[in-house]
Amino acid sequence: MSYYMGVDIGTSSVKSMLISGDGNVAGTEQVGYNIIKERLSWAEQDMEELWQAARQTIAALVKRFPGEAAQISCISYSGQMHGLVMVDDRGKLIRNAIIWADQRSGDEISEIYKVIGKDNYRNVILNSLSTGFLASSLMWVKEHEPENYEKTRYVMFPKDYIRYRMCGEIGTEMSDASSGAIFDTKKRQWAWDLIEKLGLKKEIFPESHESCDIAGQVSGECEEQTGLKAGTLIAYGGGDTLMMGVGNGIIVPGILASNIGTACQISGAFDHPVYDPKFRTNTFCHVKKDLWLLMGAHLSGGVALKWLMNQMLEMKSYDDMTALAGTVPAGSEGLVFLPYLSGERTPYNDPEAKGIYFGMTLKHTKAHMIRSTMEGIVFGLRSSLEIFKGLGISYQKIIASGGGARSRLFLQMQADILNGPIFTNENNEQACVGAAITAAVAAGEYRSCEEACSRLVKLSETTVEPDRENQKYYEEQFAIYRELYGHNQDLFHKNVRG
Repeated sequence: MSYYMGVDIGTSSVKSMLISGDGNVAGTEQVGYNIIKERLSWAEQDMEELWQAARQTIAALVKRFPGEAAQISCISYSGQMHGLVMVDDRGKLIRNAIIWADQRSGDEISEIYKVIGKDNYRNVILNSLSTGFLASSLMWVKEHEPENYEKTRYVMFPKDYIRYRMCGEIGTEMSDASSGAIFDTKKRQWAWDLIEKLGLKKEIFPESHESCDIAGQVSGECEEQTGLKAGTLIAYGGGDTLMMGVGNGIIVPGILASNIGTACQISGAFDHPVYDPKFRTNTFCHVKKDLWLLMGAHLSGGVALKWLMNQMLEMKSYDDMTALAGTVPAGSEGLVFLPYLSGERTPYNDPEAKGIYFGMTLKHTKAHMIRSTMEGIVFGLRSSLEIFKGLGISYQKIIASGGGARSRLFLQMQADILNGPIFTNENNEQACVGAAITAAVAAGEYRSCEEACSRLVKLSETTVEPDRENQKYYEEQFAIYRELYGHNQDLFHKNVRG
């Protein structure tokens, strides 16, 4: 029997999964790491550290399951999106990756819009430009680190570098390339005209392929470092939001994903490049040439709970936090959390937005703070869902993913706040499954992603239904939530710390 490996290069960890062609998971491994923040607004990662984490997870799986590992037909990837990785003409890293959470490039965005014209730019890219995107980060490096820019032979995304270390071939694919915001999303090619107008070197942008294309083979060096068999096929893979969607079977219109990971998103797949005329959402290429992703992206998901746990409440586990949150009623007795701890993308695209606990009184406890933080995260998802509805998008189901799918309390909040039943997947690592599906299609085990999903994706038979009493409180609080940013926007921009 053939086996496939899905490697998910996340923001906080690498997870690798070994799964058979008929969907049985042999095992998973995970190794964590941190974000490097030399300044408050910066967010970087050492790609050598991420490679070593990936190598360790793969080697551990090969050691645990030698028989299954010997039958791996193909490997593919899921990866954190948008970030900038730069290598020189020897393929060596030039600097740390500037990842999606970085906020330093606001001036560069203004300059790009000045050169191109804001409307002209967005009509090609189908997205507003955000800090932390490859295009804005690359312009920052060009302006502030010209020596690093001049040394650059190729730019790529985080998972592309891991793939390069495994097969020695440099390239990227459509989903990540379009997420870099210097890509013609309708035509599925680099936006060469915009690249030229910005004075960027065309030759540093690598070839872009579809997710299920073959990128190369496991190299002899990778075999020595991981135990994988040299010559094993390697596919391109895709961005983590898209791979999570594939892992949930979301490759046709009518199904949405509600993902709460480090960040969080509402997303869906569409057979044409749907986009918001106000550019509050993101539109990216999906895993095949006739598919696109529409996404509402929110920068503070589980990271807000991690911040609260480690830096404010000094608690020991998320389980302890959610247990405590469950002791207070829906609505946290009037406490509303605005989760803009890293700025915000949808709907405001404002790197200077800040977090707020609104309505705090002497009666509120840390249990209220935890619950309101969770509720604020889901309110963010609701704001994206409202945009989707405004675009005339209909859907039959919402599937919860990430950490938000593992907590009964989070699932109930999503059902109550998003106003509908919430479905879950039997497998908790949907991004790894999605990557493995692209590997199976690339290797020819399945003729299409649709066929692979029908065999490998298994949704739970249990759904979480909305509580109508809770909904009453949440509708009132969501109305307050939506006003908080507007009333405080000017203050956010006055209270800037670099």
